[in-house]
Amino acid sequence: MSYAAYKMMHWPTGIENCASGYITHSASDFPTQIPPSQTDDLESEWPLKKGIGPVPNLVVSAGNVLEVYLVRVQEEDTKASRPPGEVRRGGLMAGVSGAWLELVCHYRLHGNVETMAVLSIGGDDGCRRRDAIVLAFQDAKISVLEYDDSIHGLRLSSMHCFEGPEWHYLKRGRESFARGPLVKVDPQGRCGGVLVYGLQMITLKAAQAGYGLGGDDEAGGSGGTVSVRIESSYVINLRDLDMKHVKDFTFVHGYIEPVLVILHEGELTWSGRTSLKQHTCVISALSISTTLKQHPLIWSAANLPHDAYKLLAVPSPIGGVLVICANTIHYHSQSVSCMLGLNNFSLPIESSQEIPRSNFSVELDAANTTWLSHDVAMFSTKTGELLLLTLVYDGRVVQRLELSKSKASVLTSGITTVGNSFFFLGSRLGDSLLVQYSCGIATSMSSGYVKDEGADIEGDVPSAKRLRRASSDALQDASGEELSLYTSAPNNSDSAQKTFSFAVRDSLINIGPLKDFSYGLRINADPNAVGIAKQSNYELVCCSGHGKNGALCVLQQSVRPELITEVELAGCKGIWTVYHKSTRGHSADSSKTVSQDDEYHAYLIISLETRTMVLETADLLGEVTESVDYYVQGSTIAAGNLFGRRRVVQVYARGARILDGSYMTQDLSLTPPSSESSSSTESSTVLSVSIADPYVLLRMTDGSIQLLIGDPSTCTVSVNVPTVFDGSKDPISTCTLYHDKGPDPWLRKTSTDAWLSTGIAEGIDGYDGSQHDQGDIYCVVCYESGTLEIFEVPSFKCVFSVDKFMSGKTHLMDSSYRAPSKDPLKLKKTKSEEMTSQVNKEPAENMKVVELAMQRWSGQYSRPFLFGILTDGTMLCYHAYVYEGQESTLKIEESVSAHSSAELSTISTSRLRNLRFVRIPLESFTREESSTVIPRQRIAMFKNVGGYQGLFLSGSRPAWFMVCRERLRVHPQLCDGLVVAFTVLHNVNCNHGLIYVTSQGFLKICQLPSLSSYDNYWPVQKIPLRGTPHQVTYFAEKNLYPLIISVPVARPLSQVLSSLVDQEGSHQIEHDSLSSNDPHQSYTIDEFEVRILEPEKSGGSWETRATIPMQSSENALTVRMVTLFNNLTRESETLLAIGTAYVQGEDVAARGRVLLFSIGKSSDNPQNLVSEVYSKELKGAISALASLQGHLLIASGPKIILHKWTGTELNGVAFYDVPPLYVVSLNIVKNFILLGDIHKSIYFLNWKEQGAQLSLLAKDFGALNCYATEFLIDGTTLSLVVSDDQKNIQIFYYAPKMLESWKGQKLLPRAEFHVGAHITKFLRLQMLPTDRTTTAPGSDKTNRFALLFGTLDGSIGCIAPLDELTFRRLQTLQRKLADAVPHACGLNPKSFRQFRSNGKAHRPGPDNIVDCELLCHYEMLPLEEQLEIGHQIGTTRAQILSNLNDLSLGTSFL
Repeated sequence: MSYAAYKMMHWPTGIENCASGYITHSASDFPTQIPPSQTDDLESEWPLKKGIGPVPNLVVSAGNVLEVYLVRVQEEDTKASRPPGEVRRGGLMAGVSGAWLELVCHYRLHGNVETMAVLSIGGDDGCRRRDAIVLAFQDAKISVLEYDDSIHGLRLSSMHCFEGPEWHYLKRGRESFARGPLVKVDPQGRCGGVLVYGLQMITLKAAQAGYGLGGDDEAGGSGGTVSVRIESSYVINLRDLDMKHVKDFTFVHGYIEPVLVILHEGELTWSGRTSLKQHTCVISALSISTTLKQHPLIWSAANLPHDAYKLLAVPSPIGGVLVICANTIHYHSQSVSCMLGLNNFSLPIESSQEIPRSNFSVELDAANTTWLSHDVAMFSTKTGELLLLTLVYDGRVVQRLELSKSKASVLTSGITTVGNSFFFLGSRLGDSLLVQYSCGIATSMSSGYVKDEGADIEGDVPSAKRLRRASSDALQDASGEELSLYTSAPNNSDSAQKTFSFAVRDSLINIGPLKDFSYGLRINADPNAVGIAKQSNYELVCCSGHGKNGALCVLQQSVRPELITEVELAGCKGIWTVYHKSTRGHSADSSKTVSQDDEYHAYLIISLETRTMVLETADLLGEVTESVDYYVQGSTIAAGNLFGRRRVVQVYARGARILDGSYMTQDLSLTPPSSESSSSTESSTVLSVSIADPYVLLRMTDGSIQLLIGDPSTCTVSVNVPTVFDGSKDPISTCTLYHDKGPDPWLRKTSTDAWLSTGIAEGIDGYDGSQHDQGDIYCVVCYESGTLEIFEVPSFKCVFSVDKFMSGKTHLMDSSYRAPSKDPLKLKKTKSEEMTSQVNKEPAENMKVVELAMQRWSGQYSRPFLFGILTDGTMLCYHAYVYEGQESTLKIEESVSAHSSAELSTISTSRLRNLRFVRIPLESFTREESSTVIPRQRIAMFKNVGGYQGLFLSGSRPAWFMVCRERLRVHPQLCDGLVVAFTVLHNVNCNHGLIYVTSQGFLKICQLPSLSSYDNYWPVQKIPLRGTPHQVTYFAEKNLYPLIISVPVARPLSQVLSSLVDQEGSHQIEHDSLSSNDPHQSYTIDEFEVRILEPEKSGGSWETRATIPMQSSENALTVRMVTLFNNLTRESETLLAIGTAYVQGEDVAARGRVLLFSIGKSSDNPQNLVSEVYSKELKGAISALASLQGHLLIASGPKIILHKWTGTELNGVAFYDVPPLYVVSLNIVKNFILLGDIHKSIYFLNWKEQGAQLSLLAKDFGALNCYATEFLIDGTTLSLVVSDDQKNIQIFYYAPKMLESWKGQKLLPRAEFHVGAHITKFLRLQMLPTDRTTTAPGSDKTNRFALLFGTLDGSIGCIAPLDELTFRRLQTLQRKLADAVPHACGLNPKSFRQFRSNGKAHRPGPDNIVDCELLCHYEMLPLEEQLEIGHQIGTTRAQILSNLNDLSLGTSFL
């Protein structure tokens, strides 16, 4: 294998940075206006805007993923406005009954976001300016982004790079730095600062537009809002200001010029010298003049503790800065200072001083903070507790600091306040939470009110959802009881202390950090599956999280519905379920619409090749084909409901029937109106149907369109042939109806006369009054030439049209919108287009759209999606948005009026001029290979399947598209191969379920697995453990998962210290060292155990079958299932092996134990499921175990020993003195051993049975801190893969014949690559055969293994071997795409993937890995550019796409 591909399959979820700001709207837009609530009596100095003011956006970054969210708030009176997939959480608080996050845009960057800040203009809420996002990347790259309405996404406004030869002097000769760049911004938006290379401060000066008196008018007059921009940047060398070790910096409030406060340490100290040298930190305040580039020192404060690590600027009107240390909090301003001690370790500077202390003990190292109000800061500690710090002040003088406990929550990585009522807890270790808070006075707010609310915070969640959410997203109080929300009691009577109540409103799932995972069978696995369907029998069980956020994440890449029943049914063409409302009056009808979602289906219609079956969907599915008036003599093309579910329409090849229940009320035969010759009458039959109450759109085989128009008053339909298409030369390739539902139809907002539709809806509605609340209906048509048009129905007036829809441009806009040349979307490369059309005429010509669908799912703020399927199986997906370009519309009208003023008046009357579509990438979607089968409809919409909404795509690669938070989640379904037809079913026995028919002729009635959450890249189920999981392994025979878990336990200090004493030695601890004054002092230590978990058959929480506790101060390091050959009985046994180490401090020699257990010989007695068969203490920690050809290989300290097993004893057979330090991972293939050392890279050994010897074949002579290792097998080639602490992977190979391998001693590099995340585990899995690799079973193509890996960011990917031809093709494409695609944040994909050595010497290795993260941009390019690039690199688009497709099929392991 000389070549490989790197492919991400699940993107990072652990949130590292979060910030809030007005990105997509300005504060004056007030997107969520809420009536002031009278419920809580707020303090007078709290801002007087009652209720919730304008809510800013939330910006989060996880690894290299950047996402911008809107916070949607729902007031208490509105009903059912939130999407059904979301669960209402948190009860009622401050007039708000719910809030949730909705995705605005999502970017995957070629670089990890180090730090992030939002540059805001500051000042009043009436400001029209928007904020900008400032991102910093390694080593010193800064990108400033702003939101652009016209593309509905972020746009780069400036880039600042301080790397490369000309900036080399900034590093001052150093190569490695402890941390990346750190960004902070001035609260008033005048400038920003970025600390790079430890001592260089880059000052970013903001453009001063919008200042002075005319500022607001200026912004308003130019149309739209302007974001803050950066004008220039320069560097301040902090070394010139006598600063040596900068720890943190911040900008403070309340000065005329920006003032920068820097926390730095004059001379370093360390923990052994703290008694002599304790107070070493200094803060210095510099006044920054960006115009003069001067920075005079205006005040400073010295003698701060050495463990100070963070500065927090206090908001106006108080001003000043908080210095946060591990044991104290200090407040400093130019005039005042005060401090608060947090525990016994806080020492005063002079011994005479007495320092104020908090009334409880806490350690604040590694805390995150944000301001809840101008004088209350919230801290999230390293244990997940939330603390409130109140500044007691008079005027601008802070008198004292008060700290109080609040609640316990998730362990955070970042925390930000969102507006004046929400804060967001971002976490890498658990699920991130959006929490609403409201504030009152302790006296006026009775604690009973809070208690009630606490009881009801998640009371209305259905039990299945409650299980799903139970993991860590509840805020618990400090005692660990779930959800008893309490607030702090006032410390003393004279301070009217504010109390806060909290309600969790939403959470973002995180599966990181993935420490280890194992690959096991699902509960509902199908033993008979073959081929690719077999893969959906498996799931990944991952150790993720830490401490109380620890959980097992069960991940499945593909959906496997739970089967209720299945029937054999050959030759099925389509299935439909219909409702039937008995003839209730129209008045009764409207009152029942609330429970419309819960109405049961009445009939199931099954279309076979020559007949139609009808089944009743009551308790049992009974066939009623004979007793109903449905058309049953031939196959049905479509069926659905009309007239508010009072009638059923059934369309067949030559006609349609309207039925009331089982009785026919009308029969239409569809013959062409001008039947001149009998032959033409016979030829034209119905080809495809689209139903949108009360219309039915039919496309006939001769290409004509017919519309059935229903009359709701009489419940009859009449045929109408739209005349629009009569004279057109361009045949229609496909068409569909779109029903814009709801009281305020979304598309009306995009019309040029949108202001009309708000006030006088009646005037616009074409048909009778009863339809007002039903919304509008549009017809979307695509022609063979690729033009897409949207018509109003029934008038068939064109309101929107786009040329070349099938080319898949990133944005679609109305073609009547002749945009001025300054619009970036319309800059066409005309020359290259002409070139393309000459070169590659063939493929582009026969590409056309074969199916269209447009749908807006329920939800108050949802926007429509538009889907198109092309002939080659490509799926285009677009999301609609509104863009009102004021100034450009005027220019258009001027330019057009010259042409024909009459035409203009018709154009601009009511076109959807402001409607635009943005294309959405579909990551995990695998294209279906083009087939010559008769085209059938593949898209089936569903409103509620197991609480989710979206669409199901049938075909040979079926997939679920679920809409969660206005983003599409694509989950493939592999388990049944080709799916012919799909429909939803809701009845007594199948609650919100589904029916689908497979190509083998089985009709399956199923439900979605209810415990998985589908709002993630992969469906996931989290099982909370309340401890840290470390390693998991899988026992296939009994389907058990042994798991190492550690739980923090508080122990008395004396007990902890006595365990650290060397037992043999005569060291006695002097008693005076134990603080005699506090006998109850406790210390938290981790207690380890091995739990054996079994997945529940019914789903649900997993059962603990057995627990193996470790001894005190013994850590379990590794757990593995091993197969050992018993020398006495001459048979193999499968045992559970555990390796441990005693952690007793540096004075005690290291020891460890190896334990062997047998699992479950007697299944009837579950108590002794595990029984210990062997245990032995060895020198050194037992950090890794593996079975090697029936022997047990043990890594014990600095050597590895091979043992044979006699049934009662392990006897050493061979040993080798390697690794030098500590084994991190151990892999075995046949008799080869690959071993990774914590500092000394990898070793490659083999074992010879005769002579019983372990011998070193080769090693890597470089220094490398290994994280994980594994073998990569490609046919007959064996390669060694290793990941390291700098987030790289390297692939080595053993070639003793090569000269540079020093006679085979040295492993040679085959490839190297920077992943951008710490890989903690590789898993070797056999690649799946794709359709094209139909070679002999023993050939190289079949014996090919890929490595699945998990990272600490919560991402999962794979390294897959490639053959040389494919690799060369994709590598050429990759080089081309580096220039052809505009990259987010201006980052260069090539430099991101360079090996990072962090200043160590490293010879660059070969570049033999292609990056699929870059290659996936190819499918998002417009068709013309795809063909052009394919032509330039000497291949074809079809060839490239089939290579990418094969790769994703070959690695669809789950």
